[in-house]
Amino acid sequence: MELPIILTAVTIAVLLILSVPICAALGLGVMVGMVAGDLPPEFMMQKVFSSLDSFPLLAVPLFILAGEVMQKGSMADALLRVSRCLVGHISGGMAHVSILTCMFYGALSGSSPATVAAVGGIMIPAMTREGYPRDFSAAVNTSAGCLGVMIPPSVPLIIYGTTVGVSVSDLFIAGILPGIFVGIVLMVTAWIMVRRRGIVVVARKATRRETFCAIWEAKHALLVPVIVLGGIYGGIFTPTEAGAVAVLYALMAEGLLLRSLTWGKAWEVLKGAAITNATIFIIMCVACALGQLLLIYSVPDAVGDLLSGVAHNKYLLLAVIIVIMLVAGTFMEALANIIILAPLMFPVIKSAGIDPTHFGIVLITSAALGFLTPPVGVNLFVACGISKMSIEKLSLAVLPFLLAMLLALAVLTIAPQISLLLLG
Repeated sequence: MELPIILTAVTIAVLLILSVPICAALGLGVMVGMVAGDLPPEFMMQKVFSSLDSFPLLAVPLFILAGEVMQKGSMADALLRVSRCLVGHISGGMAHVSILTCMFYGALSGSSPATVAAVGGIMIPAMTREGYPRDFSAAVNTSAGCLGVMIPPSVPLIIYGTTVGVSVSDLFIAGILPGIFVGIVLMVTAWIMVRRRGIVVVARKATRRETFCAIWEAKHALLVPVIVLGGIYGGIFTPTEAGAVAVLYALMAEGLLLRSLTWGKAWEVLKGAAITNATIFIIMCVACALGQLLLIYSVPDAVGDLLSGVAHNKYLLLAVIIVIMLVAGTFMEALANIIILAPLMFPVIKSAGIDPTHFGIVLITSAALGFLTPPVGVNLFVACGISKMSIEKLSLAVLPFLLAMLLALAVLTIAPQISLLLLG
């Protein structure tokens, strides 16, 4: 391996161990590699600019803005009432309410930490008040927040599609059933844990009238995935245009129909969206620069040669890639993982005959598990702030759900039909 790549890898590893922010660690690592390789900075800047000059990437800030509008508005509360009516009476009902609400909200926000903040901010205190152990309440909402990046519209799906040239529309459609499947797996896990721990919290079953009223009150929120995914699948607009439609619809619904969006909240929405977008695109810039550096020194070819020994068995190849993603996910943010590793793995999976759309779902599900693993598990930090628990205790409490999601990931890997069924 070339000296600049070795120095880059060592620099990034040391900085991550020292808890330097991921964007700074990647950026400084790239700078060390460029100096060691005597590469002109103008070349790298041009490559980074061209890699981000993509029309589909415009969907990212648009969906984030739409999610911020709905998070600051009343849609999350409306979805919560629907979930309570549908599954609140089942054993461990509040846990199921949290998971189902995260599934609904994931179709609005496209962000895992935002889902934990919006749903967990309401449900963790509510579950604790109703008698659920605090560690269980926090673990349920932390894990269910991962559904925010699995169920479309999903920011990581957009990043993957634009990075390797796979249809974002196909990825959105392919992500529906896997997201629902993982949500069901989490519900079953919560049900088993409630029974084994002897948690008894009785809730009254909602009447049909109450359920209908809750669904009617949440109609504006429930229409979002119908409009977005229906418009994409029906060929009415592209994913980027769908992002613009989602923003317009969210503003009209929250501001004009529900009147839950004040001028003060509008400023919070713009500020929150700006901070989130800036974070994402800074990471994308430095990750793209690292990708270009790896390309210059033929690291993708080396990775291809390394994986060629298992490329004859596509399931074994996918298993190796998943392990790499899981290990990398403990140290790097999910978007950086996707931007860096997807182009390295993509030529190998294509040569092995693996469907790129199916691989995208497996990759994003693997990356989602990184939200639950310290030291870079973003969901853990958000939930710790809400539940006032230490990250060590929450990491242990999340472990059963993490293992359940690993099992679900294994099923999605060996059964591509789940991802590709809706694509025909």
